[in-house]
Amino acid sequence: MGSPAVSERVELANFCRLRDWSKAIRVLDALLAHSSSIQDICNRAFCYSQLELHKHVVKDCDRALQLDPTLLQAHILKGRALSALGRKVDAVLAWKKGYEHALSQSADLKLLLELEELLSSAKQDQINGFEKDVESMPSLSPPELISQVDDESSKSQSNEHNLSDKLKSYSKSNGTSDESNHNLETCNGFTDEGRVSEKHNSSRNGNLGVIDTVSNDAISGELSLSCSGSSSSSSDVTDVSSKSVEKSVTQSDIVDKAKKNKKFCVTRISKNRSISVDFRLSRGIAEVNEGKYAHAVSIFDQILREDPTYPEALIGRGTAYAFQRELDAAISDFSKAIQANPSAGEAWKRRGQARAALGSSAEAITDLTRALEFEPNSGDILHERGIINFKFKDFDAAVEDLSTCIQLDKDNKSAYTYLGLALSSIGEYRRAEEAHMKAIQLDQNFLEAWAHLTQFYHELAKPLKSLECIQRILHVDKMFAKVYHLYGLLLHGMGEHRKAIKELSTGLSIESSNIECLYLRGSCYHAVGDYVAAVKDYDAALDLELDSMEKFVLQCLAFYQKEIALYTASKGNTEFCWFDLDGDIDPLFKEYWCKRLHPKNVCEKVYRQPPLRDSMRKGKLKKQDFVVTKQKAALLLAADSIGKKIQYDCPGFLPNRRQHRMAGLAAIEIAQKVSKVWRSLQAEWRNAKKGTLKSGKRARRRDRINLPSQNRGGAGCSTSSSSETSASYIIAEDRLSGRGRISWQDIYSVAVKWRQISEPCDPVVWVNKLSEEFNAGFGSHTPMILGQAKVVRYYPNYERTLDVAKTIIKEKAYVRSKTDGIIDLSKDGKLEEIMNAKSCSDLYKAVGEDFWLATGCNSTALEGKQLEGTRITVVKMEHGYDFAIRTPCTPARWEDFDEEMQAAWENLCNTFCGENYGSTDFGVLEKMRDAILRITYYWYNFMPLSRGTAAVGFVVLLGLLLAANMEFTGSIPKGLQVDWEAILNFHPNSFTDSVKSWLYPSLNVSTSWKEYPDVMSTLSTTASVVAALSHCDDQTA
Repeated sequence: MGSPAVSERVELANFCRLRDWSKAIRVLDALLAHSSSIQDICNRAFCYSQLELHKHVVKDCDRALQLDPTLLQAHILKGRALSALGRKVDAVLAWKKGYEHALSQSADLKLLLELEELLSSAKQDQINGFEKDVESMPSLSPPELISQVDDESSKSQSNEHNLSDKLKSYSKSNGTSDESNHNLETCNGFTDEGRVSEKHNSSRNGNLGVIDTVSNDAISGELSLSCSGSSSSSSDVTDVSSKSVEKSVTQSDIVDKAKKNKKFCVTRISKNRSISVDFRLSRGIAEVNEGKYAHAVSIFDQILREDPTYPEALIGRGTAYAFQRELDAAISDFSKAIQANPSAGEAWKRRGQARAALGSSAEAITDLTRALEFEPNSGDILHERGIINFKFKDFDAAVEDLSTCIQLDKDNKSAYTYLGLALSSIGEYRRAEEAHMKAIQLDQNFLEAWAHLTQFYHELAKPLKSLECIQRILHVDKMFAKVYHLYGLLLHGMGEHRKAIKELSTGLSIESSNIECLYLRGSCYHAVGDYVAAVKDYDAALDLELDSMEKFVLQCLAFYQKEIALYTASKGNTEFCWFDLDGDIDPLFKEYWCKRLHPKNVCEKVYRQPPLRDSMRKGKLKKQDFVVTKQKAALLLAADSIGKKIQYDCPGFLPNRRQHRMAGLAAIEIAQKVSKVWRSLQAEWRNAKKGTLKSGKRARRRDRINLPSQNRGGAGCSTSSSSETSASYIIAEDRLSGRGRISWQDIYSVAVKWRQISEPCDPVVWVNKLSEEFNAGFGSHTPMILGQAKVVRYYPNYERTLDVAKTIIKEKAYVRSKTDGIIDLSKDGKLEEIMNAKSCSDLYKAVGEDFWLATGCNSTALEGKQLEGTRITVVKMEHGYDFAIRTPCTPARWEDFDEEMQAAWENLCNTFCGENYGSTDFGVLEKMRDAILRITYYWYNFMPLSRGTAAVGFVVLLGLLLAANMEFTGSIPKGLQVDWEAILNFHPNSFTDSVKSWLYPSLNVSTSWKEYPDVMSTLSTTASVVAALSHCDDQTA
């Protein structure tokens, strides 16, 4: 051995003689960085035992036993550490395993006798009915520090072994040890709220916030302050996509839990100076665990004044800074610790966590990867890195890290549930469900896993299974606030808004400042017409101080929703025909609302809505109880039956009774309205045929009515003048004269208005009624793949869309760049490469840059003309690709589709109003069916709404079929999305062929709809419409 190594050995002996265990560990770290000597590993475990760093003892012993399972010293040290951690049963198992090895081979007799004595003492403890402190047994060397811990929660458990089993998943050691004790260990015990609460009460194990927990708590988990390459136990941070929706524990929670659950004292302190430093270091760590961060910093400051590069103190102070949200200072201290000792794996790990909290994902991953170099088989660090990878949407890497983690630590329930989240994101739903269930199998009361499974089933549109998970959570802990938000989301998604209000209110009684609950409850109040309560909740959300961008987006939405609520309140007791978001609301307001932008610009340029007191003073907000008359009951029953036909039987589409009723009422109103128009047109056609009316042909010609709103200047400060908007004007005129000369847009506007009033959370508006940005091409964006995530609703269309893209590229031999330039693909074998592409990433590699291509949409109004249908786009992201369909609604494109829609509408009218008007012969009505599908095809390709195009399109289809005396009695086939059928077909005839196979057999000739009460007179006011939609919720309450 070379002289430097000899020198280090001499230095090690001196430090041990002086009992300066921290410096001894540092020397051993340096030695182990060059060679994995089993004896050095055991020596370091021994040094850790002198500092009562019991978890590190277990880790090093596990590492040594991996190299030599017969090493008696490692079995003895491990058993002692486990016993000190309160895991008496596991300690005995470790000693028994060592004793068995000793008997089966030549062994050190001194160690064999020590094992016998340890086992004998443990057995005697069981006989006497109590467990003695392991420190009273024969020892390898007299300890200098003894930690005394008062663990209140362990007293509530009668079976120590069962408790150990339940908590094994919190082990972040080398796969064989856990943290079933609740010791606050010297130099090894910074504990986040999630871990503390789970250990003390399995019903309080954190929250749904994988994504935010790292960022909000900065440094979580139990931190070791040694400079060993061995990491201590990791945090148990937890997630949502969201779509979603999950928050982290607060620092005050951490402090309160730490104060409640941890007590610490040190006895038999040596007067030696180095022991004094160790003691102060221990005190500093204890203060951090108690949540006394400022005091902890002062203790570490004192140590660092004596030795500015003391790594353990730097890591301790950095941790205290991190919990105080002083992340830059924390990173600075961790960096100094790394400079002082580049082998300080704990410093690399903690700096990675702090960098993740600041959003520096690449740097965080780099640090954690470096930490893994010092401890390659650390399930702890893999768990940490997996969570951060998940947070920053590198789901493939997260799956790899977490899968490796559970191989090393099969009882890590946190790793299993995060693995479930990552697998779900990449579309591996079966494996994701299995991972969540495995976490629950490890601990039936593991709330995070139940919460994640709740979301999993919700996102897959399995409400019954989601509800079962919610009930299980409530059985475990009714004070778990996040479950009420999850419950509210589920009920809201199913259209049961009043029930959602009840659950959200319970959640807010537990956590009053939860902006997710406040915003969602406000939206539910808004939907059911309780505008006073809605505005109160929106205002409360706006008053909160927030700590994340996701929450700030909700705050922005609360601003917009409040304005819409005030507008709707002002229309409460006026006729529903005057409810006109598109005409009355300022275009700039609508655009910012749709894009979720900061409302500052809107506040400066747009008039605000009048306050509620004005609406009350003017009598516009009188409370109207919904009285169910015979007419209303008949109408609602019919609407429910018709409206449920819009339901997609696909993952991600929850059944929503409120939306079903909306669809039915809208379809019936459309049928009643269109039948009046057709009666008028048929009369004119009959007169024209007789030659008594020369203007008959002109009457059927396109007749647009575009009377502008008189209130463009304000955000919905509408008047009730006779010139509101084209749609409202036409409805009023239609009621007065019984005649109707209307455009296609007037018909679709009926469904749009119902869609707007049914769910005020959704910004459903006509794109051409937005601000000047419309001229630049405001576009919809529907991703199938977003980064590495497979979007649950739309990914089923991925393969087909990929094939369509390849077909178009083969035909055109070019695509468009993101700046709309032409990218020639006719050379260098590019086309062949594209035709062999199996994924969107293969397409991107062949093209070499972001690109888009447009599907064709053949015109039937002008033969030979092809409209630009939908754009298929491939955009490279940091992790993966954005593979989506987009529809830019530029003025030129709008004009093309406007003409096509009007031609289709006129063809529809002409087809029905000729000689076969009013026919109930199914064969005669074939042309009418094809004409209805033709206009539906162009609507879906047009995509003229900011959102809601699919639902509105099918609602109008149902209404037009009713008007033509045909009722759809079937359901949309499982896995089929009608709008995508239109988008991915280039001609209306091919769309008709793909749809009629299931649609036409389910059509019955019927005129029963003519007996339904008139929608406009039965539900005449905006308030009555809102009450009717909300009454279906009352029926299930």
